[in-house]
Amino acid sequence: MTLAQDPALRRVARMLPLLLTALRALLAPVVIWLTLYRPDGFAFGVCLGLAFLSDLFDGIVARRLHVATPALRRLDSIADTLFYLAALSAAWLLYPGALLEHAFALGVLIALELARYVFDLVKFKREASYHMWSSKLWGVFLFTGFFALLALGIAGWPIALAIYAGIVADLEGLAISAVIVECKTDIPTIFHALRLRADARAGR
Repeated sequence: MTLAQDPALRRVARMLPLLLTALRALLAPVVIWLTLYRPDGFAFGVCLGLAFLSDLFDGIVARRLHVATPALRRLDSIADTLFYLAALSAAWLLYPGALLEHAFALGVLIALELARYVFDLVKFKREASYHMWSSKLWGVFLFTGFFALLALGIAGWPIALAIYAGIVADLEGLAISAVIVECKTDIPTIFHALRLRADARAGR
């Protein structure tokens, strides 16, 4: 019996994107536990690898199964935030000097993250989740930076690249929030946002 013929299998398959997203959120406390009780580069590498793969495939699977809803997109962003906050906490507790080397840029990034959240909350009454191309690229650089630091003990340029990629993504996210009238998911770039605004003004 194929997946298309079995309703039970279809229901299970449709849960897969949610399970992949949930895995990323559940890995956050694992990273914190490792940081506090058993910091180990290999274990950090496994957690980061699983988180990266789950982030890569949950959207692909959701689109293939036609379950890529706005609610699932928002959960995906929340899971990303939880996991990478845990990874940032681990980096701060274990390698504070590596972060302090980029203190100003990191402060700008944190300020932009807070500004985005507050702006979206005031304008849309919820956090926005655009899944921009710049955010996807930031995700790759975040994985690279944290893997280099937590799994390999390498600081320097991977951390800087992750921070500056985040600044670019947050600036674009703020610009999109300022441009669009109604909060939507899946706005790849500021240019798509400008097109949405033009369509809204034209009544299309």
